[in-house]
Amino acid sequence: MMNNQSLSHSAAVHRPRVSVLLGLLLAAVLTFGLPLGAYAAGPGSEGEGTGNNPAQPATAQQDAQAQALEIAAEGAVLYDVTHNRFLYEKNADTHFYPASTTKLMTALLVAERCSFEDTVTFSETAVSRLESGAVTLKVKAGDQFSVKDCMYGLLLKSANEVANGLAEHVGGSIEGFAGLMNQRAAALGCTNTHFVNPNGLNDPQHFTSARDMALIARAAFENETVRQIASTLKYSFPASKSVPSVRELTMGHKMLDPSRAEYYPGFVAGKTGFTSLAGNTLVTCVEKDGVRLIVVILKSRQTHYADTKKLLDYGFAAAAASQGAAGPLGGQNTQGMAVGREAYPEVEGTWSETAQGWQFIKKTGGYARGETFRNNGRVYGFGTDCYMLTGWHLVNGTWHYFDANGSMAFGQWIETSGLWYYVDANGSLFVNGTTPDGYRVDANGVWIR
Repeated sequence: MMNNQSLSHSAAVHRPRVSVLLGLLLAAVLTFGLPLGAYAAGPGSEGEGTGNNPAQPATAQQDAQAQALEIAAEGAVLYDVTHNRFLYEKNADTHFYPASTTKLMTALLVAERCSFEDTVTFSETAVSRLESGAVTLKVKAGDQFSVKDCMYGLLLKSANEVANGLAEHVGGSIEGFAGLMNQRAAALGCTNTHFVNPNGLNDPQHFTSARDMALIARAAFENETVRQIASTLKYSFPASKSVPSVRELTMGHKMLDPSRAEYYPGFVAGKTGFTSLAGNTLVTCVEKDGVRLIVVILKSRQTHYADTKKLLDYGFAAAAASQGAAGPLGGQNTQGMAVGREAYPEVEGTWSETAQGWQFIKKTGGYARGETFRNNGRVYGFGTDCYMLTGWHLVNGTWHYFDANGSMAFGQWIETSGLWYYVDANGSLFVNGTTPDGYRVDANGVWIR
């Protein structure tokens, strides 16, 4: 898959009345009531406008603004997942070594093809096919661990022999798994990526581009399993015959940890990487006010966190300015873009109330976070802080209304600050048209007298 580009080695029925909508984002601040049933959906679910549709490249103006940001890394992109567009590019299609950000593709394939309860038995090849100095968990041939434990070892510790073991478990061999990686990358629209191993250790035929890695990261973080693991601070990796003690793994991505200076509010998931040839690589996904951004940094020399922060700050400022220009609910008619109530998956679990509000603990383990689903037939949303949503919120780029009990509204009028808005049968804000009961609404979704 090499092309003529060289690999960089330096590398909510009442009659409504009208007005102007202001401050719906503020109305989205969490005000929780006692849950009456099931909760659902959050911004982290499979999003409209992503899929396999090609993302829009940065415009010339955006490119000029990007240059003004003075990003030090050799390769970088800022990808607006919510609107499927690139806001910033620097050598976006140049080949770079991805280092351990490779493991996002590995994790995605494992999550799509395996059960957490599967057992991985490590071969001699898996534990020995490593380069000197490679990060490991000291797993030995014959050791057995669950896929769940291995996934945490893969994404938190970034253990390279664990990547090999998972690859052999899924693909039969490291080479077989690499073939699956390349097929999945192509299906995601990647055109400048070729994988030869599951861990990202140095190889001249193992490369990606910043743009391609953003597409891979989007898919990885849309997967609930991968997203949950890649946003975990700590995990206890079990003992084995080789290492008879529990190992406490800590996420290497500093933007997840509130105790660190690099912490960034709204962190969804991420992955770090480093090799001698790749330099520092970093993939970061953050969501704020219903807008999800992904930043990819490749071939950095210790500027990866500073560069990422600059791009995230720029992206969220641009999103806020864009919403302000068109009105908080401005945009095209989204009727039919969202999915209906029954399309949201039914999820079992238990509710938990804290001083901050309601959370949902899934039967499979872990808190609902940044996602949408049904519970007892009602749809609920959860922010990236794991708390139930109420009020107006952007979910995958479409405005939805969650009542005081957290349930998403479908096919009804909603009064907000004396203004009336209609959400259609899919739960989406209706704009620029005539509602089923015969009322006109403007581009902001406000009823026109």
